[in-house]
Amino acid sequence: MPKKVRETATQIYGEPTWEIAQLFPLQGTWSVSEYMSLRPSRVVEYINGHLEIPNVPTQTHQLLAAYLYQSLLLFVTVRQLGTVLFAPLRVRISERRYREPDIVFMSKDHAKRRSDQFWIGADLVIEIVSESERDRERDLIDKRKDYAEAQIPEYWIVDYQEKRITVLTLEGKQYTVHGEFGENDVAASKLLAGFEVKVKEVFGAANN
Repeated sequence: MPKKVRETATQIYGEPTWEIAQLFPLQGTWSVSEYMSLRPSRVVEYINGHLEIPNVPTQTHQLLAAYLYQSLLLFVTVRQLGTVLFAPLRVRISERRYREPDIVFMSKDHAKRRSDQFWIGADLVIEIVSESERDRERDLIDKRKDYAEAQIPEYWIVDYQEKRITVLTLEGKQYTVHGEFGENDVAASKLLAGFEVKVKEVFGAANN
């Protein structure tokens, strides 16, 4: 937290409960086991000893996520393709990186990579881009690198602000754009042949 913000917050609300705060490691010093011992009620991601805590999702974010989750779940369940879940669920990117995608799919062929504590990678992940500048950077840039590093074959970026769904597919160690779909388009998966959603209907779900 920036010094000015911290000082202002202290003036308004008083001193934080330092006795509790000091029970936890400093940023940059968290171990994987310490991170795993946390049981927060919201998304907390782990990057090289640092904890990243995205903003609490908005109603719009949750309505979009619900629509896409239900669509993907129905497609996968009918065809018995694997497992679809939603955040918060830890996905291991590497030994010192864990993300929590909004929606995550693992094929039945890779079921051994699933456990109660975390999944080792995934086959498809979907992120609903949040509004803040830092959250947008995380979804559009940081996670694109992380999910490619984890060799996740497909990454959907759902950008309500731009009214666009971008589907990325893995080529070697990097993602390439399979398609950028606007409001009048149908967004389609390369990995899951036949899985597609009408972009207008996806974003229209935010008005429910």
